[in-house]
Amino acid sequence: MSKHEFTILKIGGSVITDKNGELAARTQEIDRLAGEIQKASLKGLIVVHGGGSFGHPSAQKYRIKDGLKEDSQKIGFSETHHVMTVLNGLVMDCLIWHGVPAVSVTPSSCIITENGRMKHFEDTSLRTLLEMDFIPVLYGDAVLDSKQGFTILSGDQLVSSLAVRFNADRIVVGVDVDGLYDADPKVEEKARLFAHLTLEELKMLQNKLCKPASRDVTGGMYGKVAELLLAVERGIPVTLVNASKPGNVYKVLEGKTVEGTVIRKE
Repeated sequence: MSKHEFTILKIGGSVITDKNGELAARTQEIDRLAGEIQKASLKGLIVVHGGGSFGHPSAQKYRIKDGLKEDSQKIGFSETHHVMTVLNGLVMDCLIWHGVPAVSVTPSSCIITENGRMKHFEDTSLRTLLEMDFIPVLYGDAVLDSKQGFTILSGDQLVSSLAVRFNADRIVVGVDVDGLYDADPKVEEKARLFAHLTLEELKMLQNKLCKPASRDVTGGMYGKVAELLLAVERGIPVTLVNASKPGNVYKVLEGKTVEGTVIRKE
């Protein structure tokens, strides 16, 4: 895999935050990952990060994903969006400190969903940033929805949509485990890591993956696989790698092989 391919990089919220806390950023991890992105010095790159302990607690508390049912949820929408901008600010601080020409692009300002799926995307500024060799940084966000009023747009849905829309050459997903397993490796000691999967194998595996703990409003690994299907069906390969292990993200961006899961259409 060439390091010069256009890449969508997703950094999971479980890597850059402590999901068992609330507003608990792992600032050292964010800084390390920013350094790895800088070291790889890719020009064709979009970064997307998850919400972890910033977005998920308030989104769950106010049931933002289910849409606007009562006025009391409106403060929850505002809170969920705000705390995501706070986390994004921490990510941006580190990227810019490391000399990465990154620019934050707020999903709620340019994307409207319909029943939870991306429908309208004003991407002119994003395309212009890419043409100028900036690195756009997006994130899972609370967004307006034409049918439900509002909802949660997961970083994983955003990744697949961006990959298809911009004809990406590859997707790299940084998670807090070594890749996709046949069981939860945090629970099952004998869980088996899949080094390679085809689209059909991925669809079969999806039914075996556990649904996430209740705090993860975007579906955990189950939701991640469901969203990745769209990109893989279009022939865009996906590499899942443990971003908690120093050097892994840099090596994958450089086109080097590391322990993880590679998913291809065939």
